[in-house]
Amino acid sequence: MLDYFKTITLGLTATPTDIIDHNTFQLFHCEDGLPTFAYTFEEAVNNVPPYLCNFQVMKIQTKFQMEGISKRTISLEDQKKLILQGKEVEEINFEGSQLEKQVINKGTNTLIVREFMEEAIKDANGVLPGKTIFFCATKAHARRMEEIFDKLYPQYHGELAKVLVSDDPRVYGKGGLLDQFTNNDMPRIAISVDMLDTGIDVREIVNLVFAKPVYSYTKFWQMVGRGTRLLETSKPKPWCLEKDVFLILDCWDNFEYFKLNPKGKELKPQLPLPVRLVGLRLDKIEKANDSGHADIATREIAKLRLQIAALPKESVVIKEAAAALARLEDESFWISLTHDRLEFLRAEIKPLFRTVSEADYKAMRFERDLLEYSLAVLSEDKAQAEILKAGIVEQISELPLSVSFVKQEEALIRAAQTSHYWVKADEDAFDELVAKLGPLMKFREQGTSQEQTHLELADELHKKEWVEFGPQHEAVSISRYREMVEVLIAELTEHNPLLQKIKNGEAVSTDEANELAELLHEEHPHITEDLLRQVYKNRKARFIQFIRHILGIEVLKSFPDEVSAAFDQFIRAHTTLTSRQMEFLNLLKNFIIEREKVEKRDLINAPFTVIHPQGIRGVFSPAEINEILQLTERLAV
Repeated sequence: MLDYFKTITLGLTATPTDIIDHNTFQLFHCEDGLPTFAYTFEEAVNNVPPYLCNFQVMKIQTKFQMEGISKRTISLEDQKKLILQGKEVEEINFEGSQLEKQVINKGTNTLIVREFMEEAIKDANGVLPGKTIFFCATKAHARRMEEIFDKLYPQYHGELAKVLVSDDPRVYGKGGLLDQFTNNDMPRIAISVDMLDTGIDVREIVNLVFAKPVYSYTKFWQMVGRGTRLLETSKPKPWCLEKDVFLILDCWDNFEYFKLNPKGKELKPQLPLPVRLVGLRLDKIEKANDSGHADIATREIAKLRLQIAALPKESVVIKEAAAALARLEDESFWISLTHDRLEFLRAEIKPLFRTVSEADYKAMRFERDLLEYSLAVLSEDKAQAEILKAGIVEQISELPLSVSFVKQEEALIRAAQTSHYWVKADEDAFDELVAKLGPLMKFREQGTSQEQTHLELADELHKKEWVEFGPQHEAVSISRYREMVEVLIAELTEHNPLLQKIKNGEAVSTDEANELAELLHEEHPHITEDLLRQVYKNRKARFIQFIRHILGIEVLKSFPDEVSAAFDQFIRAHTTLTSRQMEFLNLLKNFIIEREKVEKRDLINAPFTVIHPQGIRGVFSPAEINEILQLTERLAV
């Protein structure tokens, strides 16, 4: 359409993409990442007056998110409850990343709700949170969150938080849930799955809760954008009279993820199934020709020509490719399919199959798998062929003989599940499977996906990145405070002789260090040694060491890194450790990182008694215990 009209085309977007299949920059003939004109979020926020509202990020993560759910991390009290419920504690073993997927833990969701209610930006009365969007992983997750709000805060009679999802008719129209959220005092919290990620414009939103991991860079910033709208001063609403910043509660380390992976997960362009099928067929034709199997090549060429003949002729894409398709009408084109002609088919004809929309895709997938298997056999790739064959046999085994149409092919279904069948299987057998079993794939009874485990275990806060500073006890996230510190020091270094001296690697006297400390404490954000220790997670470094670290001339290890390195060194020096001893040391390492100290009596109490009733005494010898105590004493200084 953009090519059809001969006009100037103006494209406006807040989230341009450079993915191959839909590259915004390429569409408008710009170099990737370099639009014709850009107005950044920072410019919009810093404009006078601002056009958008800035945000603060508070990162919280629970123990189960960080360390998973297993015997090692479940409290002794909860272990006793699980045993009384008839559950095997030893069999409970989930990674933190499996929460809200393979395992549901009510205690984790409850902790997130409690932390939100404590930290959220409130209304003018300071009691209820301002307008908020909770971004959840699934609709079931959203409903569970709603139930937790209703149970924890019954005084609001189920009106505080509401689930807003696209397939709920109660969401839409005048007086619907979205209208209520936008224009009424209640609900204050909209719990959403995808629906509110984009497009919604509620200016009074002052809190966003990322209760799920996000991997798409575009989607992530669209979600952040829900809170950036400024208030309409001419239309104040009693539940939000002012808004100079909004809060993002990040429960899944999304900001850290996009800091390390600025583009998010690289999305590989996904080829439509009909395009992939034709691509495999072309590969098989080429392989058959090269390996002297002209009969197989002829058979596949005939199938390919039938596929090409079935392309939707009314499609604009097909009409535009008329010249390329005309070449194929000449019978001589097919008599000798040279490598050049195969490349022409790959480059010009294969992409046309994206226009195929009316097809039995389950049958097509089955045909694709068989085609891929036959290509592996032709290529004499036995390992790949075995893997593909196992997948095909599994699909066939899931055909329900209770369905009359399926029952008619019972003999073939049973035969195709035997190894004897595949030893003799040839091209005729593959074609028979495609013709007879392909259309039955829509009846397949796939094995039910792994059932979710539902638990009600008490979770606890593992990390809460927030820092108070200055005479007014201002509070910002640790990452934001670190940014403020580094910006201030960078600015002061340009004209401050003491900072310049440190940057040049020169030593400073105690008096000079004290003078610099006083200066930085007076300047916003009121830097102190204690705050720097909190922000950079290092409890031993001195003030000047932090300054040297910020200026890039000294590397400081964080306390967790220091502890991990010490334990790694200890384990390398003790090569005969048993699996139970390794488990104990790993638990001890995490205990020290979390508590920042450990005493002798801790080692014979929970959580160490989970590994052995006598704690460390039941796992290590007296000599080994002394070595471990020396290690912990060094770390706890």
